[in-house]
Amino acid sequence: MLRFKLLVVSCALILGAAAPAAAEPATSVAYPPGSTATRYAGLAFDTCTAPTVAQMTAWNSSPFRAIGIYIGGNNRGCAQPQLTASWVSSVTRMGWRLIPIYMGWQAPCTLSTKPFKMSSSLTTASSQATSAAADAVAKAKALGLVGGSAIYGDMEHYVANNAACRDVVLRYLSSWTKELHRQGYVSGVYAHQDSGAWHLSGAYNYASYARPDALWIARWDLNNSLTNWPKINNANWAVGQRAKQYQGDHTETYNGVTLNIDRDRFDAPVASVGFNYTITGNVSARTGPAWSYPLATNYPSGSAVRVVCQTYGPQVGTTTVWNRLTTGAYVTDNYVNTASNTGYTYPIPACLYPYQTTTANLSRRSGPGTSYDVLGTLPTGSLAWVTCQRSGTQVATTSVWNRLPDGSYVTDYYVATASNTTYTAPTRRC
Repeated sequence: MLRFKLLVVSCALILGAAAPAAAEPATSVAYPPGSTATRYAGLAFDTCTAPTVAQMTAWNSSPFRAIGIYIGGNNRGCAQPQLTASWVSSVTRMGWRLIPIYMGWQAPCTLSTKPFKMSSSLTTASSQATSAAADAVAKAKALGLVGGSAIYGDMEHYVANNAACRDVVLRYLSSWTKELHRQGYVSGVYAHQDSGAWHLSGAYNYASYARPDALWIARWDLNNSLTNWPKINNANWAVGQRAKQYQGDHTETYNGVTLNIDRDRFDAPVASVGFNYTITGNVSARTGPAWSYPLATNYPSGSAVRVVCQTYGPQVGTTTVWNRLTTGAYVTDNYVNTASNTGYTYPIPACLYPYQTTTANLSRRSGPGTSYDVLGTLPTGSLAWVTCQRSGTQVATTSVWNRLPDGSYVTDYYVATASNTTYTAPTRRC
């Protein structure tokens, strides 16, 4: 794998272009401007038909803060009269995180009753997956889910000991991941522990398959632990990449509203959205989170903007917070009517861009260089949730280091960003 990577880098330098940091199994994500990824840790529920805004309001008293929503797919079984961009805006403004689910083609040997099965041909199944992922992105965009959102392909239980069926499912899910990454979205897979999840784990390090960024398993054993799953190594999908549906098909009631749900535990990427706010004074938006960056545009007082995430920059007034907009530009939070004029405003997430690591035991260091203390390691395929990039010690072909949310740094050479020679947009500089 490393020898292949160096060859690709050499060819890119000859051609005058930066090469992707890795191919399969850790394909890069082409995050567009105005995107961010959102990580949710806590209880979630999913239900076949999205509840009304009033029902979601009533369930604010529940232990759940995230909901799975079926955004599309030829096997989606329930009507979705509530699932509109307006509904998304309303419930996310309440603080709910959304988990997009796409019920596409099922395995040729599926044990479900879903009518649409993928082809037994590897080539055709791959094409079906690419089309499904493109449709999932279109459905997500129509709902206002921005780039960096995770979309979970639903692969129902199938005959696990059918090798040909296993191989076509793995090819399908690989193509699903690659197309989502190409379009700037994070790839998730929902699968049964004893078939799809088991097979994905078995192929975790195979260079012939693109690895999904997150795995959501179905195992209704009432145990909501995200570790020690039978048949799945704890080192696989180890850093904010796991979810478990641990209780199926039952009813719960909060504030007099009863819903039929499945219960889930998450520590994984979910959807990202734009939050609507108003500019409170004449202000310039910049291409980065500081006045020193080039001018993007000017906003007069009263302008409407959509904020996707928040990060830090030079202090303006009482705050060091800067807002990234859906346009990709930044504006100081001092001139935006968010709830705080000193810190972050929930439910706006921090600006994060996760990429998979490409080597085992990648050192997390206290600073951007190999001379800094090692604080821990990241296993192969784990997500490096990148907050910003800066220059540091040269490692192989790059001097770029990635800062993680805990303040530690990892060299960019072993992270599947878009380049292993220079910075990767849209990540800001530290």
